[in-house]
Amino acid sequence: MIKIMVCAKRVVDANIKVRIKPDGSDVDIEHSKMSLNPFDENAIEEAVRLKEASLANEIFAVTIGSEKCSDTLRTALARGCDRAILIATDIKMEPIHIAKTLKQIVLKEKPDLILIGKQAIDDDANQVGQMLAAMLNYPQATFTSKLELNGKQVIACRELDNGTENLEITLPAVITADLYLNEPRFVKLPQLMLAKKKVIENIALTDLGITVKPSTRLIKAMDGETKKTCKMLNDSKQILQILNEAI
Repeated sequence: MIKIMVCAKRVVDANIKVRIKPDGSDVDIEHSKMSLNPFDENAIEEAVRLKEASLANEIFAVTIGSEKCSDTLRTALARGCDRAILIATDIKMEPIHIAKTLKQIVLKEKPDLILIGKQAIDDDANQVGQMLAAMLNYPQATFTSKLELNGKQVIACRELDNGTENLEITLPAVITADLYLNEPRFVKLPQLMLAKKKVIENIALTDLGITVKPSTRLIKAMDGETKKTCKMLNDSKQILQILNEAI
């Protein structure tokens, strides 16, 4: 049986409309409802199903952020994870920093399978899984919609623009979960109550030797909403004319 690492990112709830700060300096999420990233829910659900099928013997969840992220880890524990690790920091992390941090946890814990959501719904970067696999020199399968495990062999069905693709890779490996991978189960109140009693391991980011040097900066945040208009065109020449005028 294998050991599985899953990631659990704290993001603004998918049903909440994010507002821009009046000065346009950033988005205002201070009082927004926060939840577990939906794609990470699929990753956790798949890990739990593997354990229920007696293919895995331990699942641990990892998140990076402030103490508020403990609630997200509690949700992961309620969903079936055996233990949780919080990498404590108040620094805003970019995908490259997150991948470097997770790499240190992988080297410390030595999981056989790293299952994470294909992207987070806040930045939609879709980079961490690929970066982590490259740093570890592990095989990877992204956008996974179906997963089969046979000993150390994994068959992953990935979603592509023009269909699907089956990959056969060997553990240890990194797999990113698509929403089509499964349907996460409903978490009941007793599970949430039991999760509150579990201990969360707290590791400072500095203890992992990670140095965060921002490579990007936010100049201004703007509301992306625009009024939708529709104009009927007679032929392709009119489309080209409009495009040329817009350049």
